[in-house]
Amino acid sequence: MTQTVQDLSVDELNDNHQLTAADRCDSCGAQAYIRATMASGELLFCAHHGAEFKDKLAATALEWHDESSRLHESK
Repeated sequence: MTQTVQDLSVDELNDNHQLTAADRCDSCGAQAYIRATMASGELLFCAHHGAEFKDKLAATALEWHDESSRLHESK
């Protein structure tokens, strides 16, 4: 059975909660901009670790919520 990862951008948040400064990367503790929803729960990643692990987790992730574009927004 093939599983497709749902890749969400900031504009497609709808009912999903937006990540905040309180959400921290599970790998290094930096601010999380990516949430991977797995069958067993959620994983949070900074932009660096999210990019590093995306290919490995894509096969089993139910959803890939990526807000890393917020890093490039002007204030």
